Amino acid sequence: MFRRMALLGLVLAAFLKTASAQETPPVYPRVAGYVGILHPIVTFSSEGTVTNFKNYYIVGLPTGINIWKSPKIGFSVEVVPLVQAENGASKVSNLLFHPGVLVNLGHGFTFAGRAAFETAGRYGFTPVLNKIVKKNRNSGYFVAVPIPVRFGNDHPASVTLGFQFGLAF
Repeated sequence: MFRRMALLGLVLAAFLKTASAQETPPVYPRVAGYVGILHPIVTFSSEGTVTNFKNYYIVGLPTGINIWKSPKIGFSVEVVPLVQAENGASKVSNLLFHPGVLVNLGHGFTFAGRAAFETAGRYGFTPVLNKIVKKNRNSGYFVAVPIPVRFGNDHPASVTLGFQFGLAF
């Protein structure tokens, strides 16, 4: 009798351990936030090619909220103050409002298609390819390649290649 009870106890303990070790699936809609650092690398337009880090340095500090409707699709809104350092002085040179749609591509990759509205008077869109490079229990580190396309404010259309990294939580 004692052996049967001990065996039953071991089986029950193994079952409970397995059941508790399984992750509960996420509930949708699911909200996540993130912060990051954005470095525009090079900008192309009919006026020529301009590189960051040469005559000045611009850095963006994106902060956003993602609302995932399902495991595959979501909505995101991002605000990005851009700080420019030049000739020994720095200033906030632009503020970007960046809403968009998120598409989970699998294997840690996400595509973000964003509309872009800048206080500098420019507007356009930004396709972004994002990859989670390290996933923790409650957060993850990511890298992203944004490609801003901008129009307006009496400037020619431009395309920029950027690099972004950050923390999602």
